[in-house]
Formats: sequence, structure tokens, C-alpha cells
Amino acid sequence: MIFTPQGGLRKNRMDWVLFFAVLILLAVGTVAVFSSVAALPQQARIIRVQFMAIPIGLTVFAAAWSLNYQIYQDQWKFVYGFLLLFLAGVLFWGVMDKGARSWYRLPFFSMQPSEFARVGLILVLANFLDKRIGRIRELKTVMGAFALCLPVFFLLIKQPDFSAILISFPVVLIMLFAAGASLFHLSIILGYAFISALFPILWTIIVLNPELLDSSLIAYFYHLSDSLWGAAAFVAGVAALAWLFRQLSVRLYANVSGIYFAGAALVLVFGFFSGVLMKNQMKEYQQKRLEVFLSPESDPRGAGYNLLQARIAIGSGGILGRGVFSGTQSRLGFVPERHTDFILAVVGEEMGFWGMLLVAVLYAVLMRRVMQCARLARDRFGYLVNCGIFGMFLVYFGINFGMVLGFAPVAGVPLPLLSYGGSNLVATLLALGITESIYARRYALV
Repeated sequence: MIFTPQGGLRKNRMDWVLFFAVLILLAVGTVAVFSSVAALPQQARIIRVQFMAIPIGLTVFAAAWSLNYQIYQDQWKFVYGFLLLFLAGVLFWGVMDKGARSWYRLPFFSMQPSEFARVGLILVLANFLDKRIGRIRELKTVMGAFALCLPVFFLLIKQPDFSAILISFPVVLIMLFAAGASLFHLSIILGYAFISALFPILWTIIVLNPELLDSSLIAYFYHLSDSLWGAAAFVAGVAALAWLFRQLSVRLYANVSGIYFAGAALVLVFGFFSGVLMKNQMKEYQQKRLEVFLSPESDPRGAGYNLLQARIAIGSGGILGRGVFSGTQSRLGFVPERHTDFILAVVGEEMGFWGMLLVAVLYAVLMRRVMQCARLARDRFGYLVNCGIFGMFLVYFGINFGMVLGFAPVAGVPLPLLSYGGSNLVATLLALGITESIYARRYALV
């Protein structure tokens, strides 16, 4: 509380716990980035961009905090149109980097629109769900939410930027859950996503273990996606199984509607075709990442090199670490992409277990405060926006820590506030500024 000159009380307009957690993470990240690029030839450019991004990001944070967040709901059509044009424009005027056309090249820095589009999508989706909260348990509302996201996902695929979809898709599910969508509907979507990912994983396991092809059944399964006849046979087999289970339930006098069997069959069939599409659309380096996730030792000098070296760096840090600017694995270049995808390897090597624990605790504090701001929001729109921002940080945290621990594949996803990346830093501070705006206006319109 703050005492006014008249002796009254005024509520804090800033969540200072959240703000200081952000500042400490930003400080730790900046030190880690500077240390990680010491031996890189582009060191000067990276440091210059980092020094430019921090004041720009904090300015955007302050502006978003000062602006009434409800304007995003009033102007949701403008926000949605702008993010679609922003994403579409990069396909025509963007620059190609690492096989993707995802960047606008500006005079002093580059800009990645997908980072800002993710925040815009959270705002637009929160408005959509808020306006349809009375029909949130209907399937058409859930499908409408995904229909709203579909153009954004399509433009991201065209770049291609699969890591942006990897982050955005779970955020959409979290926002639907927070809005009160039917768990049955969400389970169907999760089942579809699981099956879509399962088929490429199983096919990759067979590639890594070719002796499995000696089994005629496994060989048949592996070649399912190679011909139209194989796919047709799979669809016919699924339909037949669904019909048999339906008949079995009738004979056992089970009160199970046939729509559930038909729905399960459709999820399996559509998941199969999505898996085939995913397998065919995967670039070689993405396929290698999946193989490395399933078997890091399969290519220790190639695709598995990054992950293995990152784990070595974290392990060499021990409890207290080697000391800031004293890491050998990271500073001598043994860990590639150490200032972006593997920033945690730098933290683990130089700051040790306690440094990793500090980052984890700060992230936990940050996410807890975002959810606290959600609970205090004056309206449902603010609540849903903060749920989306919470989901975004949760996915970033899970992927990055899961990656270095071997629970998730290398996805090329930065860790906000720690990793190098001007666009990601500014977009992250924009999202947190909106969270602070929701907190500031939790009681009265100011």
C-alpha cells in the first residue's frame, strides 16, 4: 500500500515482485550471453544488439503498463489484421536465414514477427473466448478458436517456423482450459496431437533400429505412408475395428454411444494423415533433431553434438560452477548456439547447480505472479490474457529445461529474458507489460 498526501490509501500499480524477478533474470541472462559470445567472431554485433534490445524492451514494457489493456479488446480486429499482415509480409520482404524466411532486415537490427504475433494471438484469442464464454462448452466454440488461429499457423508454416507453432499450440489449449472448455473436447484435440506426433516418432525409431524391419508386421507399418493403397488399407482397418468394438459394446449391453467409436476412429485417421504430412514436411535437420532426442549417441559428432556438449558443460559446472566468464565448454566453442538455444548450458557451467536453481526459482516466481495477476484481473478478458502469457512462459520453461535434461527434443527455442534475441526480449517485455497493466487496473479504471 502507498499513503497519499491526503492520508488515504492507494493500491500499488506495479507488481514489484514480478518486476524484480524480470530484472534479475535479465541481468543473469545478459551476463551469460556476454560470456558465451566471447570467442565468437560476431561478438561485437551480438553485444550491440543486446544493449539496444534492453532499453527498447523496457520502454515497450513501460508503455504497455501505462496503456489500458482493454484497448486490445476494443481494437481486436486491428490487432488481428496487423499480426496477419506482419507475418505475411515477411514471406515477401523477409530475409532467408538458416533455411527459414522469418526475419525483417532493418538498418540497425533484424526483427522476427513470429515473436510479436504470439502475443497478438493471445490478445485476439482472449477476446474471442470472452465474447463466447456462455457457449464455451460447445464444440463449435473450440473449433472456432482454432479456426481463428489457423491463418497464423499457416503463415508460420510457410516461413517455416515450426518452433513458433510448438509454443503457440499448447498456449491455445491452456487458454481454452482456463475459459472452461469441455475436457472431452480438449482430450480429443490432445489425442489428435499425440497421434500426429506418435507416427513420426515410431517411424524414426524404426530408422534408428533397422533390424526391426525383419518383422513383416513392422515392415508393413513402416511402409504405410509410402503409397495411397497402404493409407487406404489403414483407414479401412481403423473403420473395421471401430465397428467391431461398437458391436462388442452392444452385445455387452454397454451404454456407449456409437459417436464415441466414430470419433475415436476419426481422430486416429486424421492423426495418421497429419503424421504422414509432418514426416514429409520435415527438413533434414529437423529429422536429425528427432533422431538425436530418441538416441543422442546415434550421431555424437553430428546432430547429437550440441546436446551432448551442453550436458557435458552443465555437468562440469558442479554445485558452484566454474565462475562467471570462466566456462571452458561454452567459451571455447564446444557448445554451438550457446547464446541462444543452449544458454542454460552456460548458466550451468559457470554458475553451477545454484545458478540453474536460481533461474528455475525466478521463473517459478514470475509464472506465479502472472497467475496471481490473472486472479486479480477486473474482467474475464484480462484473466484470459494472463492465462495465455502464463502458458507461454510455462512452455518456454518446459522445453528449455526438458531439452537439456533429455526430456524434450532440441527445438531451437530461446529461453525468454536469458537467451540472446532482440525480438524475443522485446516481445517478452511487451507481454509482461500487459500483465502489469492488468494488475494496475485490477480495482478501478485508471
